[in-house]
Amino acid sequence: MLSRQAVGRAIRESRSLQEEPRITVVGLGYVGLPLAVGLARHFPVTGFDVDQERVAELRGGRDRTNEIDEAVLQNSGLRLSDAAGDIGDSDVFIVAVPTPVGDDKEPDLGAVLAATRIVGEAMGRGAIVVYESTVYPGVTEEICGPALAEVSGLICGEDFFLGYSPERINPGDKEHSIERITKVVAGQNDAITERLLDIYGRLTNGNVFRARDIKTAEAAKVIENAQRDINIAFVNEVAMILGRCGLSIYDVLEAAETKWNFLPFRPGLVGGHCIGVDPYYLAHLARQMDHDPEIILAGRRINDGMGDYVAAGVAQELTGPSRVLVLGLTFKENVPDLRNSKVIDIVRGLKQRGHDVDVHDPHANGAEARALYNLALQPELQILTGYDAVVGAVPHDVYRQLSRADMARLLTANGLVADVKGMWRELVLPGGLRRWQL
Repeated sequence: MLSRQAVGRAIRESRSLQEEPRITVVGLGYVGLPLAVGLARHFPVTGFDVDQERVAELRGGRDRTNEIDEAVLQNSGLRLSDAAGDIGDSDVFIVAVPTPVGDDKEPDLGAVLAATRIVGEAMGRGAIVVYESTVYPGVTEEICGPALAEVSGLICGEDFFLGYSPERINPGDKEHSIERITKVVAGQNDAITERLLDIYGRLTNGNVFRARDIKTAEAAKVIENAQRDINIAFVNEVAMILGRCGLSIYDVLEAAETKWNFLPFRPGLVGGHCIGVDPYYLAHLARQMDHDPEIILAGRRINDGMGDYVAAGVAQELTGPSRVLVLGLTFKENVPDLRNSKVIDIVRGLKQRGHDVDVHDPHANGAEARALYNLALQPELQILTGYDAVVGAVPHDVYRQLSRADMARLLTANGLVADVKGMWRELVLPGGLRRWQL
């Protein structure tokens, strides 16, 4: 019986060299699914994921991440599969799986290496393997390449080739979609780079940037989010300082932003799968190079402590044990993603200070909230009432639209409106209600 590699090689060799490359995208989450759907407009594409439930729901036209509309998904030419035997005829494999950190804040490459093994078992000679997952410089060529060679029995740089094109998906952002952003591309050699420039260029209408090499492309990605993390940390620390002066950071920013070159960053909770994670990959690399990453980790310490800072500020305004309603649990507005949400630090901080806390989020999945954070979400905002404090943690559109009457219903006569993101700054509160904000 022929191996999957042999079958795939025979299929590839039987096709005309003039045919479009067959592409497999491994990992169908926030990054992989939009990429696969976009590429499927130009190439034969298989979207592969080991999560059978995820593949089944996508086949039914439902995307739990809300990145792809049902009509777009159902009308796409994308082939979906959870069977590794279905991807052996591919010429190009694109790995788009998560790269989190462990409890020790060190890079966790488990998902990348698992995907690498799947690809290594399926690919044949001539295959190109591109990584989109965020990593530190050297991972693609020094870790993933050897792993592919070991599993496949092929020689990296001769029998198969590597590429890197960092993902830039921003969950919930319809303006900066995969077709409208600049894709950075690097291949193991000039010929592979040219091939990838053509593939990604079809997707982005030629809006591609050729990085000097794979390590340069890896480094570009990891510093993008580290830079953003540091800038937010600066504003968060300023908010703490100004709070002691009785000033609101939002009032101060409004004035400061009238200067033409002031950077418009906002304070808040930095979670999710990118900004709150990627700096640790850069810090890991720094330590490997015997460099102490002072600024990077200082920014992480400030941002990681922001949830408890908010909890302490709210608790200081309350008298004795109180009922508190936290609005929002996802890591950012108008998305269902609960991964690495720092709102949980507010919830835990308030509970540790003796308060009874309820949480509501219309975008979050209740089962996932229980699994990740042991929280039971309140099902309906309209029926909630009688809280001593309401904490606006995530600026979902539905919360931005709350009225004076809504606040009067939600809160007791002397209740506290804690506005973490400044979304109710212009809302005139009913008489007797108090306001706390950064």
